[in-house]
Amino acid sequence: MDRDQAFMTRALELAALARGKTSPNPMVGAVIVSDGTVLGEGYHHKAGTPHAEVLAIGQAGSQARGATLYASLEPCCHFGRTPPCTEAIIRAGVKRVVVATPDPNPLVAGKGLQALRQAGLEVRSGVLDAEARRLNEAFFKYIVTRQPFVTLKAAMSLDGKIATRSGDSKWITGPESRNLVQHVRAENDAVLVGIGTVLEDDPLLTVRLPDAEKKPLRVVADSSLRIPPESQLVQTARDYPAAVAVVEGRCPPGKKEMLTERGVEVWELPGVDGLVDIQALLQELGSREVVGLLLEGGSLLNASFLKARAIDKFIFFVAPRIIGGSSAPGPFGGAGAENLAGAPHLTALECQKVGTDLVIVGYPIERWEAGGEK
Repeated sequence: MDRDQAFMTRALELAALARGKTSPNPMVGAVIVSDGTVLGEGYHHKAGTPHAEVLAIGQAGSQARGATLYASLEPCCHFGRTPPCTEAIIRAGVKRVVVATPDPNPLVAGKGLQALRQAGLEVRSGVLDAEARRLNEAFFKYIVTRQPFVTLKAAMSLDGKIATRSGDSKWITGPESRNLVQHVRAENDAVLVGIGTVLEDDPLLTVRLPDAEKKPLRVVADSSLRIPPESQLVQTARDYPAAVAVVEGRCPPGKKEMLTERGVEVWELPGVDGLVDIQALLQELGSREVVGLLLEGGSLLNASFLKARAIDKFIFFVAPRIIGGSSAPGPFGGAGAENLAGAPHLTALECQKVGTDLVIVGYPIERWEAGGEK
């Protein structure tokens, strides 16, 4: 690892400290170095607060003049919630800028690097590019498509069952896996389940971590608005945001008003085959600045997203249990693939042991090949 990679690794570590807290902005870390000595560090804490580069410059002070700045993402060059970082970098007298990856935001997209070069700074880009893109994978999709990055989470037995034939599913995986799920929730802006999951399990879907600040929006895909008023989601909606997506024209009389009075948002969206249209739902979520969406649906909702090719990332929690039974459900219902050629294929697989369980992460190969990841 050369010096640039070493300091960029530190910038990425700093950026990751704000995981789940910067939406709709990306996570960014910055380090200012001179003669191998770190003079200043910073990372973007949340939207509306100073950017990483500005914080690092502020810490370095006058020593930033003639130094090298490492940034995990291309510095912005436009006025948003905060002034352009490129201007701050130029004013500070930084001599050299090393960037991990360009910013896909159309307002930036290479213009930040160009502004720095035009000001006479030496610029190097592409240092730990893949690592930087993976860190901000949700932002990279959202800022271009204005739709959330969808992560599917499923807990299952070794033989691929998410419940027994009687519907018993608590708990398939161990406490360590369930704790990790809480962290995954905290990294996303919304959590989505289907009405079947609500009727069967009555989940709360909150982030249950001691230091949790974020409250992801809890969303239910409920084509005919069957959600019970006594469900935990409805009962807690005034303190923890909740929304229900229903097919247009299928709200029972008075129920939308009743839910709204209790703090639940009701979104009337187009339907497809009697179910909420997946693309319309994603567009609605995107319009509300939901950058990362965690799909914790049952087999029907999961199958709808799979059929729509709307899943960007899969996380499978696999417990060392054998449930068996032809009627015990798996994570994906519906008709499924007719042949193997039509079955989604995952790549970039990662596997780790968490407690007694295995956690397998993968990405659809078509997304990978299309440039969603590199």
